[in-house]
Amino acid sequence: MKKIILASASPRRRELLKKAGIHFVVELPDYDENISDKEFSYKLVEMTAEKKGYSIVQKVKSPAIIISADTVVIHNDRILGKPKNYENAYKMLKELNGQTHKVVTSVCIIDTLSGKKLIENGTSEVTFCKVSDEEIHRYIKKYKPFDKAGSYGIQELPECFIKEIKGDYNNIVGLPVKMLKKMIEKIQK
Repeated sequence: MKKIILASASPRRRELLKKAGIHFVVELPDYDENISDKEFSYKLVEMTAEKKGYSIVQKVKSPAIIISADTVVIHNDRILGKPKNYENAYKMLKELNGQTHKVVTSVCIIDTLSGKKLIENGTSEVTFCKVSDEEIHRYIKKYKPFDKAGSYGIQELPECFIKEIKGDYNNIVGLPVKMLKKMIEKIQK
């Protein structure tokens, strides 16, 4: 069995892989992933995930499977990335307030021995309830969501924010694990 490397700084992705029983090591990718405020396309998100993975390939000496991913929040065909500051986080959450948006995670797997690469996307929909400005401020102050796409983490969001979720919950957290397991099986064939 080849070593599995997670190319991510995300503690949420690490937690999801551990829960799935996948044994892995972490290598931090050397790639600037800022695609905020750009018009959404799957190709753009896939490219970011792929470049994160290939930034690790050069560092790996023994055969390995590299997993990299990029998660974005899309509203009105625009990517809402990680907020730059408090005001930016508030603005994003205000925009999502009472609205439906998509969360897309592109996953890239690279087999360093065979050179094979797979890229797939998970897409989920989240509908927010209409909440008060006070609730938005309280959330930002308590959770400081500055490292999260769209300025929120679904796993910590108060129930009053969420009206409906369609699709894979883990995809919204940052890694569609069922899809990933199938990809790992496929690349090892």
